[in-house]
Amino acid sequence: MDQHSLLDQTLITDLLSEAAASPRLRKNRNFHPADDALCHRLANALQPGTYVHPHRHMNENKAETMIMLAGELGVLIFDEVGSVVAKHHLKAGGEVFGINIEPKTFHAVVALTPCVFFEAKAGPYIPVAPEELASWAPSAGDADSEKYLAWMAAQFA
Repeated sequence: MDQHSLLDQTLITDLLSEAAASPRLRKNRNFHPADDALCHRLANALQPGTYVHPHRHMNENKAETMIMLAGELGVLIFDEVGSVVAKHHLKAGGEVFGINIEPKTFHAVVALTPCVFFEAKAGPYIPVAPEELASWAPSAGDADSEKYLAWMAAQFA
């Protein structure tokens, strides 16, 4: 790994192109050396139409910070039964351009435009466990996930 990495327009353009070509419509570029690194730093690109299942991170150390580099992202915060308790429209260069989400908070993101955000959270990488996924929301690939994604996006219309 290089001793430094630039976060520039080429990175944003490349990541958005890679996300558009990905079946999941997303792509990330890690700046940390390995999944077991203690601090995870990455650029995350999302294209409209990608579905991020509402979830929470139960590990006390898994707060996550997102700062917009390009485009617009909707962030939904839910209570335990799936009611929306907060909506945040993040926009690169806008009045609100980032968010910190504490552990144990149900949340989901919606790409309102092709977007890239910088994300930081504690490592090591631990995949979201089934019990951390919101049971009240459809799983990715389920017949209802497209309808649920449309509903989430409509929260920002």
